[in-house]
Formats: sequence, C-alpha cells, structure tokens
Amino acid sequence: MTKGDAAGKGGLTYAEAGVDIDAGNALVDRIKPAAKRTNRSGVMSGLGGFGALFDLKDAGYSDPILVGATDGVGTKLRIAIDTGHVDGVGIDLVAMCVNDLVCQGAEPLFFLDYFATGKLETETAARIIEGIAEGCVRSGCALIGGETAEMPGMYPEGDFDLAGFAVGAMERGTALPAGVQEGDVLLGLASDGVHSNGFSLVRKLVEVSGLGWEADCPWGDGSLGAALLTPTRLYVRQVLAAIRSGGVHALAHITGGGLTENLPRVLPDGLGADVDLSAWDLPPVFEWMAATGSIAESEMLKTFNCGVGMVVICAADQAASLEAQLVAEGEAVCRLGRVTVGEGIRYEGRLL
Repeated sequence: MTKGDAAGKGGLTYAEAGVDIDAGNALVDRIKPAAKRTNRSGVMSGLGGFGALFDLKDAGYSDPILVGATDGVGTKLRIAIDTGHVDGVGIDLVAMCVNDLVCQGAEPLFFLDYFATGKLETETAARIIEGIAEGCVRSGCALIGGETAEMPGMYPEGDFDLAGFAVGAMERGTALPAGVQEGDVLLGLASDGVHSNGFSLVRKLVEVSGLGWEADCPWGDGSLGAALLTPTRLYVRQVLAAIRSGGVHALAHITGGGLTENLPRVLPDGLGADVDLSAWDLPPVFEWMAATGSIAESEMLKTFNCGVGMVVICAADQAASLEAQLVAEGEAVCRLGRVTVGEGIRYEGRLL
C-alpha cells in the first residue's frame, strides 16, 4: 500500500489515538487573558514560546540569588474532581509553592504549571488554569508558561493531576532563617481551613462519617465538599512587607507535618520552642475531624495546620509592631510562644 492509498483510506490520526492538538491550542488561546493579568516587571515573554524569559535586573535586583520550589495539591484533587468544584485548586497549587519560597526570604517572580489528563476538557482545564492565574495575581508573580499533557490511557476519564513550579529571588545576604535566638516571639498567622495537606486522612474521615460531598457542611454553610475545598491562604505580600520592616528572623509554612514537624525546620541546633495551645481557637473544621475520627491532639498537630498556616519568628522588641502591621494587612495573628533553649517543640495548654 502506498502513502497515497493510506491517505485516501483515512489513515490514523493523532486525534483518533486520543490526543487533540486543536483542543490544546484552543486552551492556550482561552487562558492568554488570564496569564496576561499576572504580568509584572521582569517578564520578557509569555505563553506560546518554547521557553519563557525573565529579566532579573528589570525586576529590581542587583545581586540576586534564585530560589526554586515545586509542589502539588495532593489528594485534595480527588474531591475537586468528584464534585466538579475545580476553580480553587489552581490557587492551592500556587500557594503551596510560593508560601514555601517566601520562607527563604525570597520574592516569588514567576510560575509554571503542569496539567496532565487523559482527555483534555477545555472548559475544566481553563477554570483550573484561571485559578492558577488568580493565585499568581494575589502573590505578585507572573504565570509565564506551563505544560498541558493529554495522555490517553494514563488517567481515568475526568481525572487530572497538577504540579507547580515557582522561582523567586532575593538579594545576596538576605536569606532566611537568620539570627533566630532564645526569646524570639512566634506569631501565628491564621489558616483558611485545611489548606492542601492531610487530605488522605480527610477523605477517610468523610467516609467514616457516612456523608457525601454534597451533604450540608456540619460546621458551616454550603456543602461539605465545597467547604473542604476552601483554597490555601496566600501569605506572600503580607510576609514580604513584614520582612522589609525588619525584625523577622524566620518563617515556617505549616504544611504536612503541622506545627510539630515544620517549626523545627527553621530553628538552629540547640534551640526549640514553647507553644501555647490555648493562644488560638481550633477552627470548627478541625474540631469536626478530630471528633469524627477520635483523633488524638498530638496526631492533629503533626498532620494538619490546626488553624495556623504560617509562623513568623521575630525579635521580641519588634513583635508588637510586626503584629500590628500584619493585622492591618488582613491577617489574624496570635502569639504562639517563644524560642527556647533545648531542641523540639514543647506544647503547653490544650487545643482539643
């Protein structure tokens, strides 16, 4: 059979194998306005090229150190897929990366995403990427590229996965943590719920409860699924402003591992922290989960953020002014405790 015979008989196409290049092109056109919203100083080229360019000098840096971070959304995606409420998971994706970057003292500059699915559904993909763009706008970084991978046979119908990649910068010599010492104050910044960690346990708890995603939320308005999908809070702009004010020695993003595992990551050898569990009220979502699964307080503290999404470790003589500044910028702040001699986190009081 000649090539001409094959063409005349309607030879196989990539689309017939399950990959629709036209749908991918349509998606790029759809999301260009969303990406354009994220433009900032330093962006030289955006979507459409083989790579994206960024000018650090134009962004205001003279002797920059680059900082990279990558993360995903975890099994929270399962709830988004099952409920169809996909608009917020893009914000989660950005937050999980840029909240980590800022803990090094870096300003997030640009973001790239990886979206993989078995069959590309343009509307769903666009809603997700528009959420990513919204997260970038809120954190001051540019969405300058990404990859949409349509991989038939790799994902069940309707399923998808996300990964994010953020790059930030800081001037040489300004990296955090730095200068943490005994007596430093721990300021806890409130979370917006479960954020994006511990969802394998969350899903198990919902199964144990016998409720469905569309059931009324036991602790608030709307459905259970929608409440659990509340996006991760972005702390970037507020925390960067605090760093510039002076007195911030370290930051800890409270993700998987909770306060128990994440606070020690930014404390020098020989130092630990005393944390007063009565300093804040456990949000209702965590009360419901603890009660539903009869979860011990220690397990809650090393699995979930328990209402504290970021900890600012600062000089004691500047704690009051930094707290007032963060409150003025919209953060709910509590004084968790102090840095102490002796490694490890020592809890005082009760959370549950």
